[in-house]
Amino acid sequence: MLPVSIDLAALNMATLMPTLILVIGALALVCIDLFVPNLKRSFYTIVSVLIILIATGTTLGLNSGERGFFDMMLMDGIAIVSGLIILITSALFIPLAMSSKRFHEFAMGEFYGLFLFMIAGFLFMVSTDNLILIFIGLETASLALYTIIAMHNRLKAIEAAIKYFTMGALAAGFYVFSMLIFYALTGSIEISTIVNVLYERQFDPLIGVLGACVFMLAALGFKLSIIPFHTWTPDVYEGTNAALAGYMSIVPKIAGFVVAMRLFEMLVQSGVTWLEDILFFAVILTMTLANLMALVQTDVKRMLAFSSVSHAGFVLAAILIGSTQANVGFFLYWILFMFTNLGAFTMLWITRNKQNLWDQRFQHPFSKFSGMVKVAPIAATIMGVFMFSLAGIPPFSVFWGKLFLMSAAVNEGFIGLALVMAINSAIAVYYYMKLVVYMFLKDPVSKDGSIYASNATTPLKSIIGFALFVTLVAVVFVSPLIDFIAHHVVASGF
Repeated sequence: MLPVSIDLAALNMATLMPTLILVIGALALVCIDLFVPNLKRSFYTIVSVLIILIATGTTLGLNSGERGFFDMMLMDGIAIVSGLIILITSALFIPLAMSSKRFHEFAMGEFYGLFLFMIAGFLFMVSTDNLILIFIGLETASLALYTIIAMHNRLKAIEAAIKYFTMGALAAGFYVFSMLIFYALTGSIEISTIVNVLYERQFDPLIGVLGACVFMLAALGFKLSIIPFHTWTPDVYEGTNAALAGYMSIVPKIAGFVVAMRLFEMLVQSGVTWLEDILFFAVILTMTLANLMALVQTDVKRMLAFSSVSHAGFVLAAILIGSTQANVGFFLYWILFMFTNLGAFTMLWITRNKQNLWDQRFQHPFSKFSGMVKVAPIAATIMGVFMFSLAGIPPFSVFWGKLFLMSAAVNEGFIGLALVMAINSAIAVYYYMKLVVYMFLKDPVSKDGSIYASNATTPLKSIIGFALFVTLVAVVFVSPLIDFIAHHVVASGF
């Protein structure tokens, strides 16, 4: 037998560095906790942020289009942009552990180790076009996230973790079925090769391609909260803490969207009209039904959960449209949405109390915020800004993302789709303004404004201040941000 020879140049370790840094950092934190127990959460928080920032620096240093790990890693432009979104959001989330109320999961080293493993899993998903490596990243991230949710140690949190685990297991099964069918049809697990082979065969046998696409859409639909695979979303968001719910509304979805973009955009552009029809109905149903369900919610966190479902449907339109402008619009929208939504959920997090003071079931009913402007005017104004932004009202940040994405739809001839997007944006104004009405036009439930900052600390206020700043001045940096995203998207061939 010939000796096995490994070409180190083929490994191209630079492409693995962001993920390796996170994995090594996670293992280090777990070992530190094992040998030096009872360290303060501030130590774990600072070390975690430093590890994430180092991984961010290595991501910025990568050249678009690099392959590594025997061509399984693909660090193209969309991998770099999505990786930066994941890492920056994670760096903004971790300081939220420094809340005034002491929740025991944040005092455990395992929490921070699992969190870094989760980020590494999401980076694997966006940094490859290999279906097996995507699956490994998906399961690594999901298993860590299930555990993190359960660590909140409330009955609702455990229930949320079980629901999310059950839905995640079903999604994993769908994904494996899809991968199996694609491999049987094409003999490959590389997305680009799969698309090329299917196109050469003119998508024959059609029933097999249809089955594989439906299974894949269902698998990703669970992660993206696409209707009808969204049913876990409001319950899981309700069960977990508000900070983690805000994180879940951003990071797992960007990873799922990148996988969908790599596969479905190629198939749609290859002339698969029935796939375009499926995506069109998924976009319309997700936007519309999620908005209608958000209208009748009595809890702000559940309203924001259905809101995030609607936003996911909105940006799914970018994959349906498939143009370069739409792909740029997708990343632009999600970056602007990231700061606003994380800010809104953080505002709920600073009002968190260990007891339900306003409702037997909900921590954040609308009635809790009645007359908030009279006892906590600054907090009410900040929350109002986030609601205006999420509603897409100019000149706040999310408006520019919506405008850019709708213009992409019009430019590609999707006039009906653009009209539906505009109508749904108008519907969303109602339930966002419902909270504003409670805060500004109703009588206060308490004369003590401190209840709206019971969980606030300097780190939490800093995160909110940064999110507010980006939300307010987004118009200033939208143009350079579009140029940055467009450079990487075009370099990736999208």
